[in-house]
Amino acid sequence: MPVVDVFEEHRPMLLGLAYRLLGSMWDAEDVVQEAWLRWQGADRDGVREPRAFLVTVVSRLALDQLRSARVKREAYTGPWLPEPVLTSDAGPLDTAELRDTVAYATLHMMERLSPPERAVFVLREAFELPYGEIAEIVGLSVVNARQLHRRASVRLADGRDRFRPSSEEHAELLATFMRAAGDGDLAALTDLLHEDIVAYNDGGGRVRAALRPILGRGKVISFLSGLLSRFGYTDGRLVEANGLPALAARVGEHWQLVLIDVRDGRISEIYAVLNPDKLARVRLN
Repeated sequence: MPVVDVFEEHRPMLLGLAYRLLGSMWDAEDVVQEAWLRWQGADRDGVREPRAFLVTVVSRLALDQLRSARVKREAYTGPWLPEPVLTSDAGPLDTAELRDTVAYATLHMMERLSPPERAVFVLREAFELPYGEIAEIVGLSVVNARQLHRRASVRLADGRDRFRPSSEEHAELLATFMRAAGDGDLAALTDLLHEDIVAYNDGGGRVRAALRPILGRGKVISFLSGLLSRFGYTDGRLVEANGLPALAARVGEHWQLVLIDVRDGRISEIYAVLNPDKLARVRLN
């Protein structure tokens, strides 16, 4: 098979891997492009398994980039949220693990992990690599790889429902939220929100947004009420992003994409992405 065809066969999977590791499709594409250059220059006669070779290259490149990206994200204006992507652009989603690890809430929670923890978790959970291969890719012992996976799994499971709502239930919850917000129905909004809800707003310094997470149902309701009364809310519709329904809407002059997480049947996190640089791929307007 021609060299370009071998690479293109694996490109969607490689993009999905890099995106899960970096939370940014812009950065993931850069990593995959660098992997292509390395694949072109490799001694392919010595490569027995092209997929394993390419997964190793992409993982190591993404790890290097993630370490430097964490420094930049600490200086980001306001909360840094992952770049959302249309579900159709998220790579293969053939298993529950692939879908869960590309879910927006999971990507956001993975920011809590160290780069090695994140790499071990993604390679094991989403791509089902054996610990021996993961250890070699990340530069760990097998024992350490197992420990990091266990630690990451515990941290990501903390506070989340064991049983996730279906896509249909997720869509219904969002649609109800959209109607309540559009009608300014604060009582209905209150019923939808978890008592310990957290709302994150990512304007990235490009669009005015809350500079800190908003904690608790009362404060989130006050924030939403003030936002909607001041700027209005139009063009709301559901789109598919990161494997689940999301809400696209225009608040004032700016588009935003609203993604949610659910706990105990109520919305427990709201992620509002307003930074236009992060919305280019979801094509809201």
